[in-house]
Order: sequence, then C-alpha cells, then structure tokens
Amino acid sequence: MQRLAGRVCLVTGTASGIGRAIAVRFAREGATVVCADRRSTPDGGGESTVDLVRREGGRAHEVLVDLADAAATAGLVDEVVAEHGRLDVLVNNAAISVGRPLLDTTVEQWDAVFAVNVTAVFLLTRSAVAHMLTREADEHGVRGRIVNVSSQHGMIGARGDAAYGTSKSAVVYLSRQVATDYGAAGIVCNGVAPGKILTGAGGREDDPVWQRHWRDRTPAPRLGVPDDVAHAALFLASDEARYVNGTNLMVDGGWTAS
Repeated sequence: MQRLAGRVCLVTGTASGIGRAIAVRFAREGATVVCADRRSTPDGGGESTVDLVRREGGRAHEVLVDLADAAATAGLVDEVVAEHGRLDVLVNNAAISVGRPLLDTTVEQWDAVFAVNVTAVFLLTRSAVAHMLTREADEHGVRGRIVNVSSQHGMIGARGDAAYGTSKSAVVYLSRQVATDYGAAGIVCNGVAPGKILTGAGGREDDPVWQRHWRDRTPAPRLGVPDDVAHAALFLASDEARYVNGTNLMVDGGWTAS
C-alpha cells in the first residue's frame, strides 16, 4: 500500500541532496510531487529529480523559483493549487549556509540566509495553512500536513555557522507554533532534524578534519544519507503520524543524545 497515494506534495530544494531524496521517496509512495528549486541540475550534474521520478513511473513537475524572492515564494502555493486543485503536504526543505562564525558574518550574509531558511518557510507555511483550512478534514481530523526540515543545529550549536544554526532554531520554533495555533483545526506541522548527512555536496564533506569530528560525535556506526531523512519525512507526512504534532524528530544517529 502506498502511503501517499493520490496526495499532492510540494517539496522545496529538490535539485540535490535531502530534497531530492524526499521527492523521490514521496513519488514512490504514490504522491504527485511538485519539485521547487532555483535550478534543475543536481550538484555534480546528471539527471534532474523530475526526470528521475518520471523514469520510475512517478508523477512530478518542476517549478523554478528563487525562494529568496519573497513575492515569488508567497505565490507558490497558489500556483500548486491552481494546477492540481489542492495541496496535501508541504515540505520546507530548501536552505542555504554561509559557513561563518558570528564575527565573520556580514549583515548581507545574515539576511540572505534568513530570506531562504526562515522567511520563505514562513511565507509558504502561511499560504499552505490558509489553503488547508478551507478543506474538509479526513477521517483522522487532519486537513493538511507540513514537514519542516530543520537541523540538529536548531537544537545545539552550529560550530562556525552562526546564521545557519540560528535560522534552523527559528524553523523548530515555527513548527511548534503552527501546531499550537492550528492543531485543533486539523493542521499537522512537524520538523525533521538531520544530523550529519552525506549529500556529496563537497566543501566540509571533503575535509578529513570535519569528517573525523562528525564520526567521533555520532554514536551510530555510520553517518547519515539523504534517504534516512526522506523516510522520516515520509512518516511525518503520512497517516502513520496521526497523533504527532509540533515535534522535531531527530535524524542524527544519536548525536544530540550523547
């Protein structure tokens, strides 16, 4: 049985990494996936996420959008509803980082991170909740589901990355606030918080010092991969999480437990 059969899901940041894995996993579970990103090509090149989903027999289409553009972001949910008639699940995954400590972070860098990691999440969530509240509740009393990809660094310090960690703390809080304000009306909003996930994006992943730090801090015998997060997001987007609301599910191999 496909857990998202017939549902329309909007996922941001789908070109690569975690967002790509979520889009593919949701499509395999029967969803129609709207893949939103500022580009189509994955990190390192290759087949686009939409082409991969379609090649596997799934349903997906692409929306190219710069989530730093507040006007374009604010209208994205309306575009999805106009195309598909509804939106069942929103996954706010897209995020950026400048990788700088506090004293090296400029105001422009801070604002750029918050535009994508916080303001875009706010705008999409606000639009999604407004649409979902117009719908009839299902047999579990749910009108719509939102999954916000936060981070373990929304819960603990992000070494050398002040803007990113602070922005992810805001995402964790927003998930709780939406559940608090609209849970009684049938809105389910949760966060999924990845630990160190190997996405193949380069940068610190290619640095042996950082690799050693991540492995030393993670109790699990391996570091995470994007599909680990995708499975957690699937749980929160499905009826299986029928009585889970306002939580921040850690997918970090036990990092924050140790």
